[in-house]
Amino acid sequence: MIKNISSGIKAYFGAFNLISKLKLWKFFAVPMLISFVTAIALFGSAYGLSDNISDWIASILPGWGGANWLKVTYRILSGLIILVIGLILFKHIIMALSAPFMSPVSEKIEAHFTGRINQNYRDTSFAQQLWRGIRINVRNLFMELLLTIPLLLLKFIPVVNIFSTALLFLLQAYYAGFGNMDYTLERHYKYTQSIAFVRRNRGLAIGNGIVFLLFLLIPIIGVILVLPLSVTAASVRTIEALKLKNNLPDAV
Repeated sequence: MIKNISSGIKAYFGAFNLISKLKLWKFFAVPMLISFVTAIALFGSAYGLSDNISDWIASILPGWGGANWLKVTYRILSGLIILVIGLILFKHIIMALSAPFMSPVSEKIEAHFTGRINQNYRDTSFAQQLWRGIRINVRNLFMELLLTIPLLLLKFIPVVNIFSTALLFLLQAYYAGFGNMDYTLERHYKYTQSIAFVRRNRGLAIGNGIVFLLFLLIPIIGVILVLPLSVTAASVRTIEALKLKNNLPDAV
Protein backbone atom coordinates (compact mmCIF):
# COMPACT_ATOMS: atom_id res chain seq x y z
CA MET A 1 0.00 0.00 0.00
CA ILE A 2 2.69 2.53 1.05
CA LYS A 3 4.76 1.65 -2.03
CA ASN A 4 1.80 2.26 -4.34
CA ILE A 5 0.92 5.54 -2.61
CA SER A 6 4.51 6.70 -3.15
CA SER A 7 4.36 5.55 -6.78
CA GLY A 8 1.15 7.50 -7.34
CA ILE A 9 2.78 10.64 -5.96
CA LYS A 10 6.03 10.25 -7.93
CA ALA A 11 4.09 10.03 -11.20
CA TYR A 12 3.51 13.79 -10.96
CA PHE A 13 7.21 14.55 -11.29
CA GLY A 14 7.26 13.87 -15.02
CA ALA A 15 3.67 14.88 -15.80
CA PHE A 16 4.38 18.42 -16.98
CA ASN A 17 7.13 17.33 -19.39
CA LEU A 18 4.99 14.48 -20.73
CA ILE A 19 2.10 16.85 -21.46
CA SER A 20 4.45 19.16 -23.36
CA LYS A 21 6.19 16.30 -25.19
CA LEU A 22 2.91 14.80 -26.44
CA LYS A 23 1.38 18.26 -27.09
CA LEU A 24 -1.60 17.58 -24.85
CA TRP A 25 -2.22 21.08 -23.49
CA LYS A 26 -4.88 21.82 -26.10
CA PHE A 27 -7.02 18.97 -24.76
CA PHE A 28 -7.07 20.58 -21.32
CA ALA A 29 -8.48 23.96 -22.38
CA VAL A 30 -12.13 23.10 -21.72
CA PRO A 31 -11.47 21.08 -18.51
CA MET A 32 -9.36 23.93 -17.10
CA LEU A 33 -12.22 26.34 -17.83
CA ILE A 34 -14.67 23.93 -16.18
CA SER A 35 -12.42 23.77 -13.10
CA PHE A 36 -12.11 27.54 -12.83
CA VAL A 37 -15.82 28.29 -13.26
CA THR A 38 -16.86 25.47 -10.90
CA ALA A 39 -14.43 26.65 -8.23
CA ILE A 40 -15.76 30.22 -8.37
CA ALA A 41 -19.39 29.07 -8.27
CA LEU A 42 -18.98 26.52 -5.46
CA PHE A 43 -16.63 28.32 -3.12
CA GLY A 44 -18.29 31.68 -3.71
CA SER A 45 -21.63 30.17 -2.69
CA ALA A 46 -20.00 28.38 0.25
CA TYR A 47 -18.55 31.62 1.59
CA GLY A 48 -21.97 33.20 1.55
CA LEU A 49 -23.47 30.22 3.40
CA SER A 50 -20.91 30.16 6.22
CA ASP A 51 -22.87 32.57 8.44
CA ASN A 52 -26.10 30.66 7.85
CA ILE A 53 -24.52 27.37 8.88
CA SER A 54 -22.96 28.98 11.96
CA ASP A 55 -26.34 30.41 12.97
CA TRP A 56 -27.98 27.03 12.41
CA ILE A 57 -25.49 25.30 14.69
CA ALA A 58 -26.08 28.00 17.33
CA SER A 59 -29.85 27.46 17.08
CA ILE A 60 -29.44 23.79 17.99
CA LEU A 61 -27.99 24.84 21.35
CA PRO A 62 -29.72 28.18 22.00
CA GLY A 63 -28.73 28.25 25.66
CA TRP A 64 -25.03 28.28 24.71
CA GLY A 65 -25.30 30.61 21.74
CA GLY A 66 -24.24 33.78 23.58
CA ALA A 67 -20.73 32.67 24.54
CA ASN A 68 -18.04 34.22 22.33
CA TRP A 69 -15.85 31.12 22.38
CA LEU A 70 -18.80 29.05 21.19
CA LYS A 71 -19.46 31.48 18.35
CA VAL A 72 -15.86 31.06 17.24
CA THR A 73 -16.22 27.28 17.53
CA TYR A 74 -19.40 27.37 15.43
CA ARG A 75 -17.61 29.35 12.73
CA ILE A 76 -14.70 26.91 12.69
CA LEU A 77 -17.06 23.94 12.44
CA SER A 78 -19.15 25.58 9.73
CA GLY A 79 -15.98 26.47 7.81
CA LEU A 80 -14.76 22.88 8.05
CA ILE A 81 -18.07 21.48 6.88
CA ILE A 82 -18.13 23.89 3.93
CA LEU A 83 -14.53 23.09 3.01
CA VAL A 84 -15.01 19.32 3.10
CA ILE A 85 -18.32 19.26 1.23
CA GLY A 86 -17.07 21.92 -1.21
CA LEU A 87 -13.99 19.85 -2.08
CA ILE A 88 -16.09 16.72 -2.50
CA LEU A 89 -18.56 18.41 -4.84
CA PHE A 90 -15.83 20.27 -6.75
CA LYS A 91 -13.76 17.25 -7.67
CA HIS A 92 -16.70 15.07 -8.68
CA ILE A 93 -18.32 17.80 -10.79
CA ILE A 94 -15.15 18.64 -12.72
CA MET A 95 -14.17 14.99 -13.21
CA ALA A 96 -17.64 14.02 -14.44
CA LEU A 97 -17.94 16.92 -16.91
CA SER A 98 -14.34 16.57 -18.12
CA ALA A 99 -14.55 12.85 -18.90
CA PRO A 100 -14.99 13.17 -22.70
CA PHE A 101 -11.99 15.53 -22.88
CA MET A 102 -9.73 13.42 -20.67
CA SER A 103 -10.26 10.13 -22.47
CA PRO A 104 -8.32 11.26 -25.59
CA VAL A 105 -5.48 12.44 -23.32
CA SER A 106 -5.27 9.06 -21.64
CA GLU A 107 -5.46 7.33 -25.01
CA LYS A 108 -2.49 9.28 -26.38
CA ILE A 109 -0.46 8.56 -23.24
CA GLU A 110 -1.29 4.86 -23.59
CA ALA A 111 -0.20 4.87 -27.24
CA HIS A 112 3.05 6.61 -26.21
CA PHE A 113 3.95 3.98 -23.60
CA THR A 114 2.74 0.86 -25.42
CA GLY A 115 3.53 1.84 -29.00
CA ARG A 116 -0.10 1.35 -30.01
CA ILE A 117 -3.61 1.23 -28.60
CA ASN A 118 -4.84 -2.23 -27.66
CA GLN A 119 -7.10 -3.33 -30.50
CA ASN A 120 -9.54 -4.86 -28.01
CA TYR A 121 -10.25 -1.65 -26.12
CA ARG A 122 -13.81 -0.40 -25.70
CA ASP A 123 -14.56 2.23 -28.37
CA THR A 124 -17.00 4.75 -26.88
CA SER A 125 -18.57 7.99 -28.08
CA PHE A 126 -18.43 11.47 -26.51
CA ALA A 127 -21.90 10.96 -25.00
CA GLN A 128 -20.98 7.53 -23.63
CA GLN A 129 -17.80 8.89 -22.06
CA LEU A 130 -19.76 11.74 -20.47
CA TRP A 131 -22.38 9.33 -19.11
CA ARG A 132 -19.66 7.02 -17.78
CA GLY A 133 -17.99 9.98 -16.05
CA ILE A 134 -21.29 11.09 -14.52
CA ARG A 135 -22.18 7.57 -13.41
CA ILE A 136 -18.79 6.89 -11.80
CA ASN A 137 -18.66 10.24 -10.04
CA VAL A 138 -22.26 10.16 -8.78
CA ARG A 139 -21.53 6.73 -7.34
CA ASN A 140 -18.29 7.96 -5.77
CA LEU A 141 -19.97 11.12 -4.48
CA PHE A 142 -22.62 9.06 -2.70
CA MET A 143 -20.04 6.70 -1.19
CA GLU A 144 -17.77 9.54 -0.12
CA LEU A 145 -20.57 11.49 1.57
CA LEU A 146 -21.75 8.32 3.28
CA LEU A 147 -18.29 7.82 4.79
CA THR A 148 -17.57 11.51 5.39
CA ILE A 149 -20.57 12.24 7.64
CA PRO A 150 -19.51 9.91 10.49
CA LEU A 151 -15.92 11.16 10.22
CA LEU A 152 -17.15 14.75 10.59
CA LEU A 153 -19.12 13.75 13.68
CA LEU A 154 -15.95 12.29 15.20
CA LYS A 155 -14.49 15.80 15.17
CA PHE A 156 -16.56 16.59 18.24
CA ILE A 157 -14.55 14.01 20.21
CA PRO A 158 -11.19 15.28 21.57
CA VAL A 159 -8.05 13.39 20.43
CA VAL A 160 -10.14 11.21 18.11
CA ASN A 161 -10.72 14.27 15.90
CA ILE A 162 -7.02 14.28 15.01
CA PHE A 163 -7.29 10.85 13.42
CA SER A 164 -10.61 11.67 11.77
CA THR A 165 -8.94 14.59 9.96
CA ALA A 166 -6.29 12.28 8.51
CA LEU A 167 -8.93 9.74 7.49
CA LEU A 168 -11.00 12.47 5.83
CA PHE A 169 -8.00 13.57 3.79
CA LEU A 170 -7.15 10.01 2.69
CA LEU A 171 -10.81 9.33 1.85
CA GLN A 172 -10.99 12.41 -0.35
CA ALA A 173 -7.65 11.49 -1.93
CA TYR A 174 -8.87 7.98 -2.76
CA TYR A 175 -11.96 9.14 -4.62
CA ALA A 176 -10.04 11.89 -6.43
CA GLY A 177 -7.53 9.32 -7.67
CA PHE A 178 -10.36 6.93 -8.49
CA GLY A 179 -11.89 9.42 -10.91
CA ASN A 180 -8.56 10.18 -12.56
CA MET A 181 -7.76 6.49 -13.06
CA ASP A 182 -11.13 5.77 -14.66
CA TYR A 183 -10.32 7.89 -17.71
CA THR A 184 -7.95 5.07 -18.70
CA LEU A 185 -9.97 2.19 -17.30
CA GLU A 186 -13.02 3.33 -19.29
CA ARG A 187 -11.45 1.92 -22.47
CA HIS A 188 -10.63 -1.45 -20.94
CA TYR A 189 -13.22 -2.28 -18.31
CA LYS A 190 -16.91 -2.01 -17.75
CA TYR A 191 -18.30 -0.04 -14.81
CA THR A 192 -18.15 -2.76 -12.14
CA GLN A 193 -14.79 -4.08 -13.37
CA SER A 194 -13.24 -0.62 -13.02
CA ILE A 195 -14.45 -0.33 -9.44
CA ALA A 196 -12.83 -3.67 -8.62
CA PHE A 197 -9.58 -2.66 -10.35
CA VAL A 198 -9.26 0.59 -8.38
CA ARG A 199 -9.97 -1.25 -5.12
CA ARG A 200 -7.08 -3.61 -5.89
CA ASN A 201 -4.87 -0.61 -6.64
CA ARG A 202 -6.19 1.78 -3.99
CA GLY A 203 -2.65 2.87 -3.09
CA LEU A 204 -2.17 4.35 -6.56
CA ALA A 205 -5.51 6.15 -6.27
CA ILE A 206 -4.64 7.59 -2.85
CA GLY A 207 -1.19 8.72 -3.97
CA ASN A 208 -2.64 10.46 -7.03
CA GLY A 209 -5.41 12.03 -4.96
CA ILE A 210 -3.06 13.34 -2.26
CA VAL A 211 -1.30 15.60 -4.75
CA PHE A 212 -4.66 16.47 -6.36
CA LEU A 213 -5.91 17.84 -3.03
CA LEU A 214 -2.65 19.64 -2.26
CA PHE A 215 -2.85 21.40 -5.64
CA LEU A 216 -6.22 22.83 -4.64
CA LEU A 217 -4.49 24.68 -1.79
CA ILE A 218 -2.62 26.78 -4.37
CA PRO A 219 -4.78 29.83 -5.19
CA ILE A 220 -6.08 30.00 -8.80
CA ILE A 221 -3.11 28.18 -10.41
CA GLY A 222 -3.84 25.01 -8.47
CA VAL A 223 -7.45 24.90 -9.61
CA ILE A 224 -6.42 25.43 -13.23
CA LEU A 225 -3.56 22.90 -13.35
CA VAL A 226 -4.95 20.21 -11.08
CA LEU A 227 -6.71 18.23 -13.83
CA PRO A 228 -3.94 18.25 -16.47
CA LEU A 229 -1.27 17.08 -14.04
CA SER A 230 -3.39 14.66 -12.01
CA VAL A 231 -4.96 12.98 -15.05
CA THR A 232 -1.58 12.61 -16.75
CA ALA A 233 0.00 11.14 -13.60
CA ALA A 234 -2.94 8.79 -13.06
CA SER A 235 -2.89 7.66 -16.70
CA VAL A 236 0.80 6.75 -16.50
CA ARG A 237 0.38 4.65 -13.35
CA THR A 238 -2.89 3.04 -14.50
CA ILE A 239 -1.29 2.01 -17.80
CA GLU A 240 1.61 0.47 -15.88
CA ALA A 241 -0.83 -1.42 -13.65
CA LEU A 242 -2.74 -2.69 -16.69
CA LYS A 243 0.48 -3.88 -18.30
CA LEU A 244 1.28 -5.86 -15.14
CA LYS A 245 -2.11 -7.51 -15.53
CA ASN A 246 -1.26 -8.26 -19.18
CA ASN A 247 -4.15 -6.09 -20.37
CA LEU A 248 -1.83 -3.97 -22.48
CA PRO A 249 0.94 -4.79 -24.96
CA ASP A 250 4.54 -3.76 -24.48
CA ALA A 251 5.96 -0.96 -26.58
CA VAL A 252 6.99 -1.92 -30.09
